[in-house]
Amino acid sequence: MQLWMIIVLWLVYLALTSNLELSNLVVGLLIALGLTALLHPDPYRVQTRRIPAVLWALLRYSFVVAKDFVAGGLQVARIVLDPKLPIHPAVIAIPSGTESELATALSSHAISLSPGAMVMEIGEHGVMYTHTLDVSMPDEAYFELQRQRRDLLAKILPEE
Repeated sequence: MQLWMIIVLWLVYLALTSNLELSNLVVGLLIALGLTALLHPDPYRVQTRRIPAVLWALLRYSFVVAKDFVAGGLQVARIVLDPKLPIHPAVIAIPSGTESELATALSSHAISLSPGAMVMEIGEHGVMYTHTLDVSMPDEAYFELQRQRRDLLAKILPEE
């Protein structure tokens, strides 16, 4: 079974039910396990020893995306509220640093969720061409944020 599919189905179930009681968490997990077993009978076996590390990485990834979202929102609010409208827009190329198309897509999604930045295109070798309202951050900061996302996604997603 594919661990990422179990987690996604479980999170979708929890989002649809809006019920975080322990019994509902268990039922949702059982439903996700059952659906994954039906849809993908044996491409990958769930490695139970990986589950704690994957869940920890998923939690950390969620916090990274949330932090980027809040920081971007504050930056855009500051730009909008300033009478001079101090924007320095640019398109920057951020290498995804991974061969996984799924990891590249999830990274570009996380970047686009952040206000003030949007991935316009994913080029060859996973280079994400990103439009940003303010390029006051040095390029190394963008690369460091992407490295952090890439490393966490490598722990979450199964090897291809």
